[in-house]
Formats: sequence, C-alpha cells, structure tokens
Amino acid sequence: MKIKDAEILIVPGYRNSGPEHWQTRWQSRIATARRVEQEAWSKPVREDWVERIREEIAAATRPVVIVAHSLGVAATVQALGTPEADAIRGAFFVAPPDVANPDLRPRHLMTFGPYPRDPLPFPAFVVASRNDPFSAFAQAEDIAAAWGAFLVDAGQSGHLNAESGHGPWPEGLMVFAEFMKRI
Repeated sequence: MKIKDAEILIVPGYRNSGPEHWQTRWQSRIATARRVEQEAWSKPVREDWVERIREEIAAATRPVVIVAHSLGVAATVQALGTPEADAIRGAFFVAPPDVANPDLRPRHLMTFGPYPRDPLPFPAFVVASRNDPFSAFAQAEDIAAAWGAFLVDAGQSGHLNAESGHGPWPEGLMVFAEFMKRI
C-alpha cells in the first residue's frame, strides 16, 4: 500500500508527542497523516481515549494505518473489535508499555491493560527497545507474538521518543516505509 492511499492516524501516548517527537515530525511530512487528539493528555482515561480513536477511525475516508507510540498502542488495541476498526489496514506500534506491570508509573496507566492477546486482524509491526524504561523487551516480544505482529528489535534505544534521541528518527521512517510495502 502506498502512503498516499492511506489515512495515517498518529496516536500519541501519555502527555502527547511534542514538537521534537518523531510522530510530530512525521505528521508534518506525510500529507495524509492526522493526529488523534485526546481531551486529557496528562490524565488519560481509557474509555475516553478508546472512544476518541474509534471516532477518528470512523471519520476516515481512506483505509486507515495506525502509527501509535507508547500508551497510544494500548489505547488502540483496546479500540479493536468494533465495526469502525474494520477500516484499519495495518498498525505500526512503537514502544508499547507494559500496562500490566504494577511498577508502572503513573499507576493510572495500568487501567489501559491488560493487552488483548488475540491475533490482530491486520498486519502490524511492533518496534521495541531492549532498554525501554516502560517495558521489558521480553514483554514486547511476547505481546508481538500473541498479536501475530512482526517484531523489530530497536536495540538499546530507550523509549523511542525525543528524550531518547529519536526526534526525526529516519531509521524508523525507513522501517515504516517497508511496513507500508507489505500491506
């Protein structure tokens, strides 16, 4: 699938993705991309976030490809299983947090878990780091396998955000382009 033929839904995580974050940069470069805006970025409520994602999917005029980071991954997978979600043709999930980990802070992020373990009804890549402070690599590996997703090992990359040095993240954009070819 060509990027121009899809509606790219950017789904940020907890506290949104700032101006230096790769999601914001990609959104400015991809003509068919738009961000799922949440009411409360700093105090996420699972039901509200999930409903907002469903609304944005329903509003799409082209096949949908999700590009989610961190808590955006958890909210997206919780939004599946509805007629709106049938429009999703693929998902590019980056740095999924371990929302079942009782040590996760802030604690209210755990309300987004546990992850469903059913295979995803569309192709997906899960990009995970070996030193992500919000998820052990083994946990990301396990959930990617349960979902039937292709796991991309990002090495020692932290949380794959601007703070870990992944502002423009050109390597990620190349992986995303490869993902789009496979859809």
